[in-house]
Amino acid sequence: MESNNPRTQGAFDTAKNSIKVYGALSAIALLAVIVVSSSGHIVNTFMWVRAALLPAVAVLIYRMTVSASRGSRRAFERVNALTVIMPIAIIGVDLIPGICPLWYAVTQVVCMLPVIRVAIITRGSALRAAFPKRR
Repeated sequence: MESNNPRTQGAFDTAKNSIKVYGALSAIALLAVIVVSSSGHIVNTFMWVRAALLPAVAVLIYRMTVSASRGSRRAFERVNALTVIMPIAIIGVDLIPGICPLWYAVTQVVCMLPVIRVAIITRGSALRAAFPKRR
C-alpha cells in the first residue's frame, strides 16, 4: 500500500474520525441506559450487554483502522467486513419485536451511521486502489 498517497490517507483519516464518532455515540448510548435504569425504568440484560460491548468494539475497530492505514491488508479486510456486518446485525436484531424499546433501537441506528460511512469509505476507489484484490 502507498502510505504516502494523500487520497488514501485522507480516506483513512475520515474513517478513523468516523470510528471515533461511533465510539462517542456508543458511550452516550451506554450513559442513556444507565440513566434510564437509574430512573426506575426497566432495562433488560440484552440492552446492558450491548451497551457495554459496543464502546469496547469501537476501540478495537479504531485500532484495526489505524493498522490498516499503516498498510496492514489483514486489518483493512477486517474493517471492511465488520463495517458491513455490524450495522446489519445490530439493526436487524433491534427490529425483532420485544427485544428492546423503540428509543434504544433508534439510539443503536444512530450509532451505526458512522460505521456505515466507514463501510462506504472502505469500498471507495482510494482504498480499493491501496488494497487491490489478490489474484
